[in-house]
Amino acid sequence: MPIASSELILNPDGSIYHLNLKPEDIADIIITVGDQDRVAKVTSYFDEIIFETQKREFKTQTGFYKGRKMTVISTGIGIDNIDIVINELDALVNIDLESREIKPKHQKLNFIRIGTSGGIQPHAELDKFIMSEAGVGFDGLIHYYKNDILNDQATEALCKHLKISSKKPQPYIVGGDADLINLFKTEENVISGFTGTNLGFYGPQGRTLRLETQDPTFIDQLVDFNFNGKTITNLEMETSAIYGLAKLLGHGALSMNAIIANRSTGNFSKNPKAAVDSLIQLTLNKLAKY
Repeated sequence: MPIASSELILNPDGSIYHLNLKPEDIADIIITVGDQDRVAKVTSYFDEIIFETQKREFKTQTGFYKGRKMTVISTGIGIDNIDIVINELDALVNIDLESREIKPKHQKLNFIRIGTSGGIQPHAELDKFIMSEAGVGFDGLIHYYKNDILNDQATEALCKHLKISSKKPQPYIVGGDADLINLFKTEENVISGFTGTNLGFYGPQGRTLRLETQDPTFIDQLVDFNFNGKTITNLEMETSAIYGLAKLLGHGALSMNAIIANRSTGNFSKNPKAAVDSLIQLTLNKLAKY
């Protein structure tokens, strides 16, 4: 049955509504970045760029790196934008945009986030890279979808451990893609851990400027959490949503974050741009062989 035009919204040229993309515009490897200016920093290493467009904060470039076709797209900040990006990219490959019907054969995409993050554990040192084995969601997004993709044991352990207000979204934990994790897990500068995803940058991540937080012990509780030897290593604003939606839709996902701040020491990287650039090169070289 065709999907209604109010649900699957297309532009007059037939492209998907927010991203302004058509199926032929993207590769099966999709690198997501928050900052639209970071798209060009990634593709500056490409051999060639064959397509580019931008609508609002969603900037996209597709090209080749060492013979491997890849797409780089900026998502902006936050899980609300991730909900748009992942759903619309999936629609490009798994829904016939002309008939508005779901295709009988599923196509898998691989999403790799290149981002920045703040570490909350002492060993999440500045300028190191965190490979997220799982996303720890405090955002609530996944609860809007019927799902059975959560790590139930880890989620239950987290909910029992935390002492937070019942008015906040129920936390959840969802794992990354095993094959993508294996690409990076032996790298010397890469730390594996669980990445917390929050609704905002200040209060939701326990930062206090002029507003007092409802739960001043929130970060301490996260630091103390341990599930089978795995700890929450860092906080940012996209990973759990990427992992949850990708897994629900049958895609692979991995989040790689350069640690540019450490909340446990109060320090900030002296050269965050260099750390991000190093992460970009590492990620591209790994993906070229995938």
